[in-house]
Amino acid sequence: MDDPYRNNVSQQVTEGGEYTYTQDGGGQDGYPYQADYPPQDEDARSDATEGADDDEQMYEGEYQGVPHPDEIKEARRAARMEARRKARQAVQQEEEEDNLPEQYETIMEDCGHGRFQWMLFFVLGLALMADGVDGFVVGFVLPSAEKDMCISNSDKGLLGLLVYVAMMVGALVWGGLSDKMGRRKCLIYVLTIDLVFSFLSCFAQSYGFFLFFRFCSGFGIGGSIPIVYTYYAEFLQMDKRGEHLSWLCMFWMLGGLYASFTAWGIIPHYGWGFAIGSEFQIHSWRLFILVCLFPALAALVGVVFMPESPRFLLESARHDEAWMILRQVHDTNWKAKGEPERVFTATNIKTPETQEDDFIEIQSDTGTAFQRWTVRHMTMLQQVMANIMSLSAPELRLQGLFLFIVWFCLAFSYHGLGVWFPDMIKYMQYEEYESKVKVFHRERVERFHFNFSLVNQIHREGEYIHDKFANIEIKSVKFEDSLFENCYFEDVKSTNTFFENCTIKNTVFYNTDLWQEKFKDCRMENTTFLHPKKGCHLNFQEENDIVIYMVSFLGSLAVLPGNIISALFMDKIGRIRIIGGSMLVSAACTFLLLLSFSQGAVICWQCLFYATSVAAWNGLEVISVELYPSSKRGTAFGILNGICKFAAILASFIFAAFIGITKIIPIFLAFIALVCGGLVALKLPETREKILS
Repeated sequence: MDDPYRNNVSQQVTEGGEYTYTQDGGGQDGYPYQADYPPQDEDARSDATEGADDDEQMYEGEYQGVPHPDEIKEARRAARMEARRKARQAVQQEEEEDNLPEQYETIMEDCGHGRFQWMLFFVLGLALMADGVDGFVVGFVLPSAEKDMCISNSDKGLLGLLVYVAMMVGALVWGGLSDKMGRRKCLIYVLTIDLVFSFLSCFAQSYGFFLFFRFCSGFGIGGSIPIVYTYYAEFLQMDKRGEHLSWLCMFWMLGGLYASFTAWGIIPHYGWGFAIGSEFQIHSWRLFILVCLFPALAALVGVVFMPESPRFLLESARHDEAWMILRQVHDTNWKAKGEPERVFTATNIKTPETQEDDFIEIQSDTGTAFQRWTVRHMTMLQQVMANIMSLSAPELRLQGLFLFIVWFCLAFSYHGLGVWFPDMIKYMQYEEYESKVKVFHRERVERFHFNFSLVNQIHREGEYIHDKFANIEIKSVKFEDSLFENCYFEDVKSTNTFFENCTIKNTVFYNTDLWQEKFKDCRMENTTFLHPKKGCHLNFQEENDIVIYMVSFLGSLAVLPGNIISALFMDKIGRIRIIGGSMLVSAACTFLLLLSFSQGAVICWQCLFYATSVAAWNGLEVISVELYPSSKRGTAFGILNGICKFAAILASFIFAAFIGITKIIPIFLAFIALVCGGLVALKLPETREKILS
């Protein structure tokens, strides 16, 4: 605010170069001010006073650094013009972003569907197959690994838990990174991590290292599903997307078939291995893990020769690279169709403007290499977190909640019953085995040579005097409150055999695996152990029941009809009807599990359940790709796949807890989850005719 007093002050220059300030309206009350400044030329005067008379009022704030009111007005006018320019630019950018999906869809239709998409189909299918194989590896090797590395029951459960936790984290991390680093680059990282740590797990001799390597492998391969579906969908035109994404799902089934078949052919053959000394041993189950690396290795080689998603490049404002890849797709397809003369006509593809990459590049020009690396990765982390937070926007919140519920319900029932089926079969086998147990009470055996195997027996309060046990196998035998006196055990192999509250006198154990853990609350007098076989020992004839491979093989094969039906009708009847109908039919099938009174019946209902539920999986994966914009597609799919893994972990504990107690509760939980998920799925928007946004 101007001072009225100062506004009435004028400046005069005397002949001696002195400056005098006088107040207007009189002059007689002026205050002379003497200064030692030298006289100034006319050119040295302020621009504001140039050309003015000496008596004219001057803006004295100029000498105090205060801008002139005219300058303030000019600055405000420039700011308003800049704001209008930015507003027009934002509107134009929004229009361009709205036009990009339609333009991209037109380009993909011009490129056609042909050789390039089929090559990418098989490469990404191998990556999906590698994920399917990894889901079966732990279950197949665990019966052998627990004996080879002396894994306790609690540690055995920890292995399966940590692998699923790693896959859950991997889905979240790699799904988010694929939206910032690129689909192809992240998929290469994912497959490389899986290959390296799976290979190392083949040679891990201790359980701790084996657990660590399998965790890292799970972290890698856990990101494959979000990337594969996002990557492939961005090379498909709208009318081909649902069908071909459904065909892609079949590779997960092929992974289960491959794992089951190779496990049956390799693991039971104990001789298929080698040893380096007595400490470093490679048994057949380790060779099985090595063979399971082939799909991931083939996929990695194939992905190296595949281009990046052009849709991702356009979202990242990399127009020229995207144009070259789209031209490659166009030329590859039309040359294969016998029309090499067709010209790629797209010349100007609209791209959204981004400031994120500019920020990274600005920072990369300064500082040390470590500082640049830190800035880049911290910036990328901030962008990923911002992408995750943007999924809670009002326009995405409701559909995201519905998808969350459907994914969780389907995964909870599917993976829960997936654990329940084989455990139920094992429990039935155990019950059948227990029903045939032979019980011997107060038997007295003296000076007898046991040269035959003892199987599934209980001996209570027996007496064994001067007896010899040589070159035999003792399986599932329990000696309770018995006396062994002057006995001799030689070259004895035991499985699930224990001595409880027994008295052992003057007895020799030579070259046997009967050691401390086999004797519980026993009294030993003058007992000798010579050349004992300490630790755990594999017995492939007993530990690898053919049923476990057959159940997995048939369960994987059963999804083939559901895959074919869903692929053929995905674009005809829509995603929503496929998902809702499949989940509701699967819910009805769960009631048939109440009729599971034999192993054959359980296997039959398992195949039926898998056949009906796989269509829901296919439809859910297709709609998850189509609902979200390209800049958030990988992040959203990664979160949904992480929810799937979390539901699988939760269901495995709940369903396994009721094995041998009741089958009503697991079946009821699966039924409720499928019905709720199926009904909520009907509320999802149909994306059959939706262009990828």
